[in-house]
Amino acid sequence: MTRTEALRVQRYLREKFNNDAFVVKERRPADGSAEVLLGDEFIAVVFRDEDEGEVSYNMHMTILDIDLPETS
Repeated sequence: MTRTEALRVQRYLREKFNNDAFVVKERRPADGSAEVLLGDEFIAVVFRDEDEGEVSYNMHMTILDIDLPETS
């Protein structure tokens, strides 16, 4: 994923969730993915996918059971 693509995804996330704390940083070496951070916390990986000339971005977020709040 290029820097330009990472910035476009970052802008999308910030606008969609109304939260300027989203940061999208491309990985080095470039492998078609970028890290998604919320503030300083890593929360997901976004992958670039191209199929028959159409580009999409897929975000994968893992949530650990120990990070979930207890239910009442």
